Amino acid sequence: MEVESTQQEAARGRRKVRQGRVVSDKMEKTVVVSVESRVRHPLYGRIVRRSKKFKAHDETNQYHVGDTVEITECRPLSKDKTWRVTRLVERAR
Repeated sequence: MEVESTQQEAARGRRKVRQGRVVSDKMEKTVVVSVESRVRHPLYGRIVRRSKKFKAHDETNQYHVGDTVEITECRPLSKDKTWRVTRLVERAR
């Protein structure tokens, strides 16, 4: 019982981290990050690319279109924004 509760606490405290490409920086203190994942098709078995866009908080407006960034889940900052940019992985060329 005690072991199970500590595992739940560890899972609850762990924040999701994603890596993606900035596709829009037109908003103030917000960037839109497209995260691409590769999943196997349930019927045909082929690997399919799926992408999802996340709005992430960028306090200093330092990230621009094409940059590869790492985003971390956080508390809701607005209606759509529950992610925060944590680090720059690669600057756009």
